[in-house]
Amino acid sequence: MPFHGNSRQGSEGHAKPAKAIALIAHDAKKAELVEWIERHQQTLRRYRLVATRGTGALLAAELSLEVTCVESGPQGGDQQIGAMIVEGKIAMVIFFTDPLTAQAHSSDVEALLRLAVVHNVPMAQNPSSADLLLREPAGQVRPAAASAHWDGR
Repeated sequence: MPFHGNSRQGSEGHAKPAKAIALIAHDAKKAELVEWIERHQQTLRRYRLVATRGTGALLAAELSLEVTCVESGPQGGDQQIGAMIVEGKIAMVIFFTDPLTAQAHSSDVEALLRLAVVHNVPMAQNPSSADLLLREPAGQVRPAAASAHWDGR
């Protein structure tokens, strides 16, 4: 597994990394996140997953994923995940944002994204960047591998 640190036993009988992957999606992007996770289910099942309430409930119901849920984003869930970033409990953030719709809790979203940057936690806001993150997790990118993604096309 790409992430290191203390492990915890998962329900499937194998050790899961202590740090979790945070999964969040604005309402208009939840279906897109579900589709992305369907493609990466086997890999994601190896990790501890944490999500805001609406996203987590959808993932548990549609994909039978084991997800730890915090509050919904507007009810403080974004801030709870931000606190987990500060505490070193989050390995990466997959947050499919909706840039075309105004969000009532946009200041919470900005704070979460700021904390990921400040604490050097990799994050993705769309399927393409999430694909790259899952393929080349933090600390695993080698110069040759990184340059292969930029082949000039």
